[in-house]
Amino acid sequence: MTRPVLEIGGTHVTAALVDLSASAVHGRSVRESLSPQGSAEEILGRLARTASRLGAPASATWGVAVPGPFDYAAGLARFEGVGKFDALYGTDVGAALRARIRPAPAALRFVNDADAFGIGEHTGGAAAGHARAVCLTLGSGVGSAFLADGVPVNDGPQVPPQGSAHRLSFDGRPLEDTVSRRAIRAAYARATGGDADEVPDVRGIAARARAGDAPAGAVLAGAFRALGVAMAPWVTRFGATVLVVGGSIAASWELVVTPLRDGLGDGGADGSAVAPALLPDTASLLGAARWAASRASDEEESRGVRL
Repeated sequence: MTRPVLEIGGTHVTAALVDLSASAVHGRSVRESLSPQGSAEEILGRLARTASRLGAPASATWGVAVPGPFDYAAGLARFEGVGKFDALYGTDVGAALRARIRPAPAALRFVNDADAFGIGEHTGGAAAGHARAVCLTLGSGVGSAFLADGVPVNDGPQVPPQGSAHRLSFDGRPLEDTVSRRAIRAAYARATGGDADEVPDVRGIAARARAGDAPAGAVLAGAFRALGVAMAPWVTRFGATVLVVGGSIAASWELVVTPLRDGLGDGGADGSAVAPALLPDTASLLGAARWAASRASDEEESRGVRL
């Protein structure tokens, strides 16, 4: 059983067919660049063109992983003042894509990109087998998914507001002022007296840390320890037995794991395992497919259809 999916990132879009029985991408995926500052027609046109190149079955139900702010149930874009996709604000993205993708989909089921990543890691990655898991994606910010039996939990006293780690604070400031691409680069610039616009990207800072650059090592250790301290109360409250870390920064796992564990311990959550994502390139695709399949099943059950 295959299901078509779209994964919409800040600068790219990927279309793929996911084999749910094998928990894997079926065949070759289609990937195109995406301009986050483009017009609504440019963005929607690129999304539809990428999806149409996939050759999905007619009248399929698609899973679509997309970052917020977004009304996932209604398929409405709520991007405003976040530096990407502002031209889509208020657009019924679901209706627009159904009108443009060929062959036309029967429906599109939208899911937060971090939730899709978490569902994918729970299905066939580092969170598999854990009844309670927290999955983080580190890059331009801190994305998060709090999963109970593989289902995202986005409200209630056991999770941060909207289940979003980026809403947490560290030392009285937003967590992303300490743990993010821009924050790490700015911290390294301060530590070395350099220009924040000229210091290496995080990959370069990590390379310097491996080569013995003390400021680089200290900056990364400080960021990941802060992440552990900020997450510890919520890992404990949620009862998570594993904290999975993915995203571009987590590619330097050997620089992440020790300070992250130290921070969790300092925050009182030293009993939970930490692990790198096992499906860094496909978890979001797999999660979007799983989400679409589960939504379709829920709708059929509500109509009394025997599964």
